[in-house]
Amino acid sequence: MSSLAPLAITGGTGFVGHAVIAEACRTRVPLRALARRDPEPCEGVEWLRGDLADLGALARLVAGTAAVLHIAGVVSAPDPVAFHAGNVAGTQAVVDAARRAGVERFIFVSSLAAREPGLSAYGRSKCDAEEVVRSSGLDWVIVRPPAIYGPQDREILELFRAARWGVVPMPPAGRTSVVHVRDLARLLLALTNPSDLASRQIYEPDDGRPQGWSHRELGKAIGAAVGRRVWVPNLPRGVLSSAARLDRLVRGDRAKLTQDRVGYMAHPDWTCSPEKAPPGTLWRPEISTRQGLAETARWYREAGWL
Repeated sequence: MSSLAPLAITGGTGFVGHAVIAEACRTRVPLRALARRDPEPCEGVEWLRGDLADLGALARLVAGTAAVLHIAGVVSAPDPVAFHAGNVAGTQAVVDAARRAGVERFIFVSSLAAREPGLSAYGRSKCDAEEVVRSSGLDWVIVRPPAIYGPQDREILELFRAARWGVVPMPPAGRTSVVHVRDLARLLLALTNPSDLASRQIYEPDDGRPQGWSHRELGKAIGAAVGRRVWVPNLPRGVLSSAARLDRLVRGDRAKLTQDRVGYMAHPDWTCSPEKAPPGTLWRPEISTRQGLAETARWYREAGWL
């Protein structure tokens, strides 16, 4: 382990957290990570058993660290109470632990959904969690990623699977920004360093494509990634709601499409604001989305997911 003070990270076993840990190991940045279960050992990473409700584990996590990177959160839950517990109360607990330990730098991974809290319980919980961070008195940065994709992601996998059959169903006509998980990981690690350029700011990072992607363009790009010309129907909100009910019946609590997700999927504009782009001297995206989608498709095939 490096003699440098480690970074504290929550959500290290999730999709984004896994990419952050891989990038930290590659660049020899020491980490202390929180996990509910014992993950595979990784050089340079000190794992602690616990979760956001374990105040003792949080105290051990942040003690003597250079910064806190709070990634853990709830993206799917049965009701607003569960979203609040995971995203708002959980964030408050990590903020409180950082303050008690005297750790000033705090990076919070939010979501573009926080811009429209009236659309979903998830968006409301992320908006409320942002307020917890903004009022913390810490040297904070909030990152609102758009749709995140890349190897190991299970959220977008269903679209790749559908593309093999020549169809990629998408939400009602609209536009969205995207970002590759490795590009996002580089940004999050860069932000842990104190900087006058990145203090008490909200950033919305994307792949650098002006005005993002129309849903149809993105669906066709996913088709190209799996080597198919695809039909990209825009599903009306009513159809998405019916599909969510069916998914709930079939997969129960493991359902990917929930009524709460329908709320924000039907919104026509999830593009990142150019005014909230991270400073170019700090970070720029390196992975073009067409290249990244093709790489993701290859990974899915090699892993047996596709």
